[in-house]
Amino acid sequence: MERGRDPVEEASDESRDLHEVSTWEPRTPLDALAYTVYNGISYGFQAIVLLVALAITATLLVQPAILVADEPALAVFFALSVVPAALLAGFIWYTDITTNEPLGLLVATFVLAVLFATFAAVVNSVFAGLQAIPLVGAALFFYLIVGPVEEAVKLLAVRVFAYRSDSFDAVIDGAVYGAVAGLGFAAIENAIYISGTVAEADIGTITAATGIATVRALVGPGHVIYSAIAGYYLGLAKFNPDNAGPIVAKGLLIAAFVHATYNTTVGFVPDLVASLYAVPPSVAFVGYVIAFDIAVGYYLYRKIVRYRRAYRDVRDDTGPEPKPELTEFDPPQR
Repeated sequence: MERGRDPVEEASDESRDLHEVSTWEPRTPLDALAYTVYNGISYGFQAIVLLVALAITATLLVQPAILVADEPALAVFFALSVVPAALLAGFIWYTDITTNEPLGLLVATFVLAVLFATFAAVVNSVFAGLQAIPLVGAALFFYLIVGPVEEAVKLLAVRVFAYRSDSFDAVIDGAVYGAVAGLGFAAIENAIYISGTVAEADIGTITAATGIATVRALVGPGHVIYSAIAGYYLGLAKFNPDNAGPIVAKGLLIAAFVHATYNTTVGFVPDLVASLYAVPPSVAFVGYVIAFDIAVGYYLYRKIVRYRRAYRDVRDDTGPEPKPELTEFDPPQR
């Protein structure tokens, strides 16, 4: 976006020196010092945030590390629990019709999501008491705290690094990086949930790990879908700077809403389905999670399809053919 100009600058010709009248650039030693101090504070603040996140992450991973040291097989359950989410994130990456994103940026986004997820864990713990409010407590907790906070930290993992890269050069890239951030968040959340369940279980370690890893494997794809939606809007915001704030807010509102809706409804809908249709509760749970993810995922799918079609159409009109399409991905033309 072009910067605004003061009336003096607009009316003057280029021969007039307007330094510290209506323009500014570092000229004096004091200017250089101010420039250095600003950069130091800016980068220093970012470094502090990362160090705090790293410290919290290390603390939260102590228990999983101890359990893996005692029972190495648990590492397999940690890995398996993120396979569905990883496959979904890979699919979203594969549907990017523009250019392949650098592996370094994808890895950095994953790591940042792991680190920033710990901020969400702290905030959720602080406000967990909301759930004690009769009738509406759980809904308030999920809609006001869990959904907004978790989706915000996942989007932050994209915004602070990948978003600033020249490789982030298309709207759809936001969905790709958002999906990777969701994968990173799911990875650490699964590790914490699995280790906590195993540590408290009275049954055998492998039995307990099998059950909770299966549940977490079902939950993981949701994180990928929600943050991919928010990421898509972040990508849209990058190329519409005049309306960037509202666009990002819209993406976060959608992602937070569907996230909170899942958390709120998964606690009672499967039980209700099981009682109405005489199916095992476990089957009702699996069916509900899959159905919810498909419904929300279809919203993301339609946005990706629309982008792909538009990209293909403009490339056909103005330039060489894009990379080969996934013919099985796009619905038939009408």
